[in-house]
Amino acid sequence: MKKLAFLFCLLIPFLGKSQGLEGISQDDFAHTFSIVARDTVTGEMAVGVQSHWFSVGSIVSWGKAGVGVVATQSFVNPAYGPEGLELMANGVPAEQALTQLIEKDSGRAFRQVAFLDANGNVSGYTGENCVEAAEDLQGRNFSVQANMMLNADVVPAMAEAFLKYSDYPLAERVVEVLKAAQAAGGDIRGKQSAALVVVGPERTNNAWEEKKIDLRVDDHQDPIEELSRLLKVNRAYDHMNKGDLAVEAGDMEKALKEYGTAEKMFPENLEMKFWKAVALANSGRIEEAKPIFTKVFEADKNWKEMITRLPASGILTISEAELKEITE
Repeated sequence: MKKLAFLFCLLIPFLGKSQGLEGISQDDFAHTFSIVARDTVTGEMAVGVQSHWFSVGSIVSWGKAGVGVVATQSFVNPAYGPEGLELMANGVPAEQALTQLIEKDSGRAFRQVAFLDANGNVSGYTGENCVEAAEDLQGRNFSVQANMMLNADVVPAMAEAFLKYSDYPLAERVVEVLKAAQAAGGDIRGKQSAALVVVGPERTNNAWEEKKIDLRVDDHQDPIEELSRLLKVNRAYDHMNKGDLAVEAGDMEKALKEYGTAEKMFPENLEMKFWKAVALANSGRIEEAKPIFTKVFEADKNWKEMITRLPASGILTISEAELKEITE
């Protein structure tokens, strides 16, 4: 670590905020391990990353639906993210796009970058001055890369895990890759932050549709396990959102199915219990809903007030007498 600190001090006089792809930014110092990958069935693309650095997801991971994903790390130049995605959006394949940006980057010896485009083309680069153990490895529809690792086993372990968990959904598959990296030794400095971004296969003009999953763990003792937990929560709330849409459409059977699935994933979550009970009540199954409402109200009385406000919005479609039965 003293040698690393000395190296960094030597570099500081030459560092400045990056303008485009010129120079190295002294504020963007993210030695890490990451993966960019594509699911050949769904067309989804993902970036997963972990580092012993605060908020690694804010500078390393980039993605755009229907275009591609980027991981830019080591002495990070964040311009690789937006500029790489712009090139790929204009039809430049991943390898050509990365090469083009590296060639004009005076700090390329310190960079580690990976590009993957919507066609599954992938490219990685590790500058000669990246701190060992540093390596990138590409396979069909993925690239894994790492620098400042405890040993040289990390990157091969990541590639092996990506192939091993081929039957997993892409997001869960990426998390398994990160777990494998950590199990193989991980960052020599330890653990601090992690991130996961998943984008879809089709382009969109709506900013809110760009990322299907966007999770960050900025500071945690075990960031990959926390990322894994958040992914499970994310999946559960996907079902909650589908349930909400079903309620909006008046399809209470579908709403009940979606809310029920979410509740099974997190059986102690009051929100999930409450909306499942609402769906039951709206389906005429008041007697089934009552004990669920009772349990929720006992745990938090605010939900009892909440239910009295729903009929006016049309979300709860039971009679006044039935509402009184539930709340008394």
